[in-house]
Amino acid sequence: MKTSSERALAKVPEVTLGFWLIKIAATTLGETGGDAVSMSMNLGYLVGTGIFAAIFLVAVIAQIKAKGFHPFLYWTTIVATTTVGTTLADFADRSLGIGYAGGASLLLAMLLGSLFVWHRTLGSVSVSTISSPKAEAFYWVTIMFSQTLGTALGDWTADTAGLGYSGAAIVFGGLLALVAAAYYRTSVSRTLLFWAAFILTRPLGAVVGDFLDKPPSAGGLALSRYSASAALLGLMLTAILLFRQRAARTAH
Repeated sequence: MKTSSERALAKVPEVTLGFWLIKIAATTLGETGGDAVSMSMNLGYLVGTGIFAAIFLVAVIAQIKAKGFHPFLYWTTIVATTTVGTTLADFADRSLGIGYAGGASLLLAMLLGSLFVWHRTLGSVSVSTISSPKAEAFYWVTIMFSQTLGTALGDWTADTAGLGYSGAAIVFGGLLALVAAAYYRTSVSRTLLFWAAFILTRPLGAVVGDFLDKPPSAGGLALSRYSASAALLGLMLTAILLFRQRAARTAH
């Protein structure tokens, strides 16, 4: 048993209900924000990916260099991963012509590869072991791949599978409920459940974001991507202030 002196504060937040609520808001914002730049501004998926990739790199460098946990910096980095994930997934699915199935398969392979290399290098992919710049780098690269995969899964389920945005939201919401049940009622690996939930919140946010801004003919509400993004940003900031977060304790 490790004593408190053998444990250190990380630069990632404790995983609580507030964490997941903010995560869903952030992933939904990533969908509307990414689409606003690539589609509403007519910049295209490749240019949009370049813009958000640059923001992602700046945010990750700032996060790694930070001396402690800063909620607004952490969630800014999360939003950066989800916006670049949105445009990158759309670029892979549509511009490369490999479709949702091909894009999701490619991105799943990249995510599993990232987790494999992380585990082989540091011995664990648990959030509780993130206590070095190298572990943080693996963490953020893995998150970026998970956000991108989640976007592709959301589009695939809503469009190709024909479930629509509300149907897809029910599917991913139900899967998240199963993960939560497994957390409270089984001894399944907490690391496995964390990454499962982290991935599933992204397609949920993707289909909710599409539901907000797509036209009624496609099953959406036809809200402006800019106004929807502004509202989601306000919701997210309010949640960060309401759900006061503490840095997770990292085992050594």
